[in-house]
Amino acid sequence: MTRIFIYDTTLRDGSQGEGVNFSLQDKLLITRRLDDLGIDFIEGGYPLSNPKDFEYFREVRKLSLRHARVAAFGMTRRKGVSPAEDTCIKALLDAETPLVTIVGKTWDLHVRQVLNTTLEENLAMIADSVAYCRSAGREVFYDAEHFFDGFRQNPEYALQTLRAAQEAGASVVILCDTNGGTLPDEIAERTVQVRRALRVPIGIHCHNDSDVAVANTLAAVAEGATQVQGTINGIGERCGNADLVSVIANLALKRGYEVLQPGSTQRLTELSRYVYETANMNFRTNQPFVGVSAFAHKGGMHTHAIARTTASYEHLDPALVGNERRILVSELSGQSTILAKTTKYALAQDRELMTTILSRVQDLEHEGYEFEAAEASFDLLVKKCLGLYEPKFTRLAFRVNIEAGQDMQPRTEATVKVQVREQVMHTVSEGDGPVNALDGALRKALLPFYPRLAEMHLVDYKVRVVNARAETAARVRVVIEWSDGASVWGTVGVSENIVEASWLALVDSFEYKLFKDEDHSAD
Repeated sequence: MTRIFIYDTTLRDGSQGEGVNFSLQDKLLITRRLDDLGIDFIEGGYPLSNPKDFEYFREVRKLSLRHARVAAFGMTRRKGVSPAEDTCIKALLDAETPLVTIVGKTWDLHVRQVLNTTLEENLAMIADSVAYCRSAGREVFYDAEHFFDGFRQNPEYALQTLRAAQEAGASVVILCDTNGGTLPDEIAERTVQVRRALRVPIGIHCHNDSDVAVANTLAAVAEGATQVQGTINGIGERCGNADLVSVIANLALKRGYEVLQPGSTQRLTELSRYVYETANMNFRTNQPFVGVSAFAHKGGMHTHAIARTTASYEHLDPALVGNERRILVSELSGQSTILAKTTKYALAQDRELMTTILSRVQDLEHEGYEFEAAEASFDLLVKKCLGLYEPKFTRLAFRVNIEAGQDMQPRTEATVKVQVREQVMHTVSEGDGPVNALDGALRKALLPFYPRLAEMHLVDYKVRVVNARAETAARVRVVIEWSDGASVWGTVGVSENIVEASWLALVDSFEYKLFKDEDHSAD
C-alpha cells in the first residue's frame, strides 16, 4: 500500500476562518489530539503574526508528542533583503521546529502586481529562503501558492518556481489551489505534469471555494501526490479548506492507502466533535462520515431496507469512523421505522398498533411537533399508545410572573402545583428566566419523592417558529436536551405560548428520566 502523509493546518489555516479563534491552550490541546490520532505533521502557525503563535512554539516543545512533527509556517524573504536579515525567516528559525513550511509565489500576476517585483527576483527569493533554512538544519516543505492559477496563465514560469525550491533543498513541494477554483480533472492533469518535471515528492493543498476540495485532494493523490494538507472539519478562510476527516476516511477506507495508524479512522468522529467544541462552533449535522445525520435514516422506504440490510442505504459501517446509525421518527416514517424504534416493546406482530402510533406522530407533526431530536418525547408517546403510561406525577397548574423593579432588571418567579401519589405539592422558585424558574419549582416539588432527578442537567435549549406567517402569534417549537451523566435525551413542546411550550418539554424530560431510572432498576 502507498503511504500518504497527513499535514494538518487547522491551527494556522483553519484559524483564519470567520468566527474561529483558538486560545493558546486550545492550540496545545488540539495538538495533543492530532498527535494521538497519528497525524504526521502539525502546522502550528506563523510565528511572526502574533504573540500567541510565537508562544505556541515555545510551549509545544514541552509536549511529549509520540508521532507528529510540528512545523512553523512563513513566507519567503522579502525582495531586496537577504534571508539572514529577513524578520520572517528569523522568526521561522527562532520557532526551533525541526520542520519549516515556506510559502512562495507561483503565479506571475502575484509576482508583478502583489509583490511588485520581477520574475527573476521571485525565483531568487524562493531559492534563497529554502537554502538558508536548510543550511540552518531545518527540513523544508515548500508551498507553491496559487500554483494551479499560475500554471494556467504561465506554465513555464510556474514550473520554474517549483524547480527553484527543489534545487534549493525542499524535501516536498506542495501544489496549492489557493483560490479554490480548480476542478478535479485539471488537478489530476497538473499533478501528472509536475511529477514528470520534479524529483521530490509532491503534496496537495486545496481550498473549498468550488465545493470540491476533498475531490481535488483525492484526484491529486490518485496521480501521485503523497502528502495531503487540510484542516479538521474543513474550517478555514472563505469557504474553508479540504476537510481532513473526509480525506482520511476516503483514502483509508475507500482507496486502501496506508494513512495514520491502524484503527485511527474509528476516532474521526470523536476528533471532529472535539475540534468543534474547542473552537466553540456548532456541529455540521450533515457532515459526511462524522455528522450526526451522516447515518440517519428517515424515509419509510429507507428504514425498511436498513432493517433488512444496512448496506442498502449506507456506503460503509458507521462504526468504521466512530459514528452510529440513527432511525428518525417523522411524518415520513413508515411502519418499518416505528418497528425499528420500538423493538423493546415487541410490536412486530401488532400492525394495527404500529399504524396508530404512526398516525399519532403524523398528527402531532402537522401541529408543529418534531421527534427527530426529541426521542424521549416519542418514547413517552409510544407508552401512552400501548397503555403502559402511568404518570409519576399529575400536573395541576403552573404560573410564571415576570416583573421589573425601579432598576428595570427583570425578576422571574414560577409557581408549580403537582400531585405526587396522594400529596399535592405547591412550590415556588425564582430563576434567571421562565424556564429556569419552572425547572427550579418542579424540582422542589418532585425531589422529595424522586431524589435522582438531581442528576439531570440541561445541555441545550432551542426555539423554532413553526408557522411564521402568524407573526408574533406564531406557534413555537421548543426542544430541550438533557443529560444525567449516563445518557442524553431530548424532549419537545409546541404552543403559541413559548412558556407553555417550554413547560411541556420540561415535564416530558422529568417524566422520561423517571421512567428510564425505573426501567434500569428493573434490569
